[in-house]
Amino acid sequence: MTTIGSTATKSARSAPVTVPPFAVISGAQVQRALHGREKQLVELVEATYRVHGAGDSVNPPSYFLRFPDRPSSRIIALPASIGGEVGVDGLKWISSFPENVTAGIPRASAVLILNDHDTGYPFACLESSIISATRTAASAASAADWLSRDRPRPTRVGFVGVGLIARYIHTFLAGTGWSFDEIGVHDLSADSAAGFRCYLEQSGTTGRITVHDSAEQLIRHSDLVVFATVAGRPHVGDLSWFAHHPLVLHVSLRDLAPEILLASANIVDDIEHCLKADTSPHLAEQLTGNRDFLHGTLDDVMAGRVTVPADRPVVFSPFGLGVLDLAVGKDVYDEVVRRGELHVVDDFFHELSRYG
Repeated sequence: MTTIGSTATKSARSAPVTVPPFAVISGAQVQRALHGREKQLVELVEATYRVHGAGDSVNPPSYFLRFPDRPSSRIIALPASIGGEVGVDGLKWISSFPENVTAGIPRASAVLILNDHDTGYPFACLESSIISATRTAASAASAADWLSRDRPRPTRVGFVGVGLIARYIHTFLAGTGWSFDEIGVHDLSADSAAGFRCYLEQSGTTGRITVHDSAEQLIRHSDLVVFATVAGRPHVGDLSWFAHHPLVLHVSLRDLAPEILLASANIVDDIEHCLKADTSPHLAEQLTGNRDFLHGTLDDVMAGRVTVPADRPVVFSPFGLGVLDLAVGKDVYDEVVRRGELHVVDDFFHELSRYG
């Protein structure tokens, strides 16, 4: 049987081609494989950005499945292929049903399929809401680091929208050495704000926690602002709120009016991907008819091709790349294999004889 280790590296792609075994990896296994490895995962995400920036990847546009009878909901397909040391193809299939929250279950659910490089056969199906949150948080933590290197390091962080993604971002910031004197919280749901505050207190943070009544209060009192909402259109448009030039991790992509972006330095993960689907950068492009407001990608910053100015707000808008899901998913797969916990589904591929 071909193992993923032999098909995922260029040096071993001359090995005999056989159908790989198919495994299912649960959310519990995913969480165990990722727990406490924030620094490693940030490094993995940064390496993946570099591979993508070098062109050793295929990352087509995401496909949005929308529903006329459920306009707030969607399911997104993110196909991708990543080279380098990861060397794997695959697809993330992730749903966002905001109404779930009122029923007491998470908004997002997802699976990730990993495909064998040589045969195209899928060799694993992984629960992927945790993988998706992890790669999002690792990307945000990386951006917070790189985009503050030429600016005063933020000491006051504020979270607008405090669901699971906000929790993961805080965990990754803390896990990569960040500490804050003040932590601001704002959410339209008082229960969510209270729940996030409870999480922060249990996390052992020493910063003073403040629940703000408005986004304006939070932004004006934060050097680092994290947007992790489910907003479908801009709801923040007053440039004076950003007069102190904060660093903004615009993870939810649709919170800021185009005018805010036009007065800021803008870094994205991938230009073509980010200027789609009515994101705030896409609206800014439509408003101006050009892309001059974009300074570059995070890979450009890491490579020294772009310098981040200190005289205006800096906004990082990551669309979220399928190659990041593949990199983290493959890392999880390898870790589960290393632990001897891989659950193979026997005879999953059954009709393997061409003529019966």
